Amino acid sequence: MKRRLFLKNAALIGGSTLLTPILPSFSAQQNKVRVAAIGINGMGWSNLNSIIKHPDVVCTALCDVDANILKKRETELAQRGIKVQTFENYKDLLASKEVDAVIIGTPDHWHALQMMDACKAGKHVYVEKPLGNSIEECNVMVETAKKHNSIVQVGQWQRSQQHFADAISFVHSGKLGKIRIVKAWSYVSWKQGIPVVEDTVAPLGVNYDLWLGPAKKRPFNANRFHFEFRWFWDYAGGLMTDWGVHMLDYALLGMQVSEPKSIISSGGKFAYPNDASETPDTLNTVYEFDNFNIVWEHTKGITLGPYERDHGVAFVGENGTLVLNRRGWEVIPEKDKMEAIPLQKPVDNGLDKHTTNFVEAIHRRDPKAVNAPIEAGAHIAIFSQMGNIAYRVGKKIHWDPLKKKFDIPEANTLIKAKYHNGYKLT
Repeated sequence: MKRRLFLKNAALIGGSTLLTPILPSFSAQQNKVRVAAIGINGMGWSNLNSIIKHPDVVCTALCDVDANILKKRETELAQRGIKVQTFENYKDLLASKEVDAVIIGTPDHWHALQMMDACKAGKHVYVEKPLGNSIEECNVMVETAKKHNSIVQVGQWQRSQQHFADAISFVHSGKLGKIRIVKAWSYVSWKQGIPVVEDTVAPLGVNYDLWLGPAKKRPFNANRFHFEFRWFWDYAGGLMTDWGVHMLDYALLGMQVSEPKSIISSGGKFAYPNDASETPDTLNTVYEFDNFNIVWEHTKGITLGPYERDHGVAFVGENGTLVLNRRGWEVIPEKDKMEAIPLQKPVDNGLDKHTTNFVEAIHRRDPKAVNAPIEAGAHIAIFSQMGNIAYRVGKKIHWDPLKKKFDIPEANTLIKAKYHNGYKLT
């Protein structure tokens, strides 16, 4: 399946309606795109290192609320001959005329405000997944990108990797027969429980108020900082939004569907009931569609998921099952109904292709040229949020695609973004 089919599917599940824009120019000096990164401790740093491999890209600035991380990354770049400006507040970075595009690698609860402010500042944006931390945020982010004709690539880099495209092309061929169940999962044995620790003062060099931003005011706790933020509802959605946006995205692309009829989700802290995290370490979610279901499951502390893979998506057809993950895809036949296809391994680097695709879209001045457009990123983030909402209300919920609401009030309250400390979703 070529990139045009991916873009077609992205529009199918994301409703892309962007117009041909008149976009801000990038640096005329050697046709370089000047890139900055906001949040550089994890994937923000990985994304930056990927994009600066491109000969048409130069890094000009870094931003982080942790001065220790900021100094470390500045030094690492300097050792490679790259001199950058550094900022503590992302708004100061966005005011710089030496920045054409920004990478947003901050915790999930900051994605919306930073992406929208970047669009308003005339910057192109590569934003980490999940796009937003609430359904409302995702919808407002799409509207903002459209209003400002911004090029936005969401960090779902598997959309740029060839073996994922090939697998979905096979699913669309119909050779698997009627598909009644699609399984998607993430089993993370490398992550166990988080021991409870006491609140402390923030580490020296950390602007904790700026890190909290729109999140609820709380004393500093190491469990909620840096990587571990993803296990707390204030900032993220646990494994459902961390890994679900990757695997469930391919479930939807394969089945060429959009919104579910109903969602039911059950799980809890079964493995580590007394640890510090809030999000479930074990979860099963069923999304109902006409004539088939999509089933999500995740666990912490266990390696062997379905088909002896720790992550993946499986299209279970009446003739056979296609199993896909980052290590490749294969077809397991249903008795003698079709030929087996051995594991087809990756032949490329998905992240590098994804950042290259972003740069090419900037050169073309075409928001539709990205492989993971904001509409698709919003759609799968919303889809994953639906699973979390069903879990949190403890009931089967039904989605009204016209009203964009659930059938029970307590679920609808979780659609909204809950901002604090004077921040507003605007």
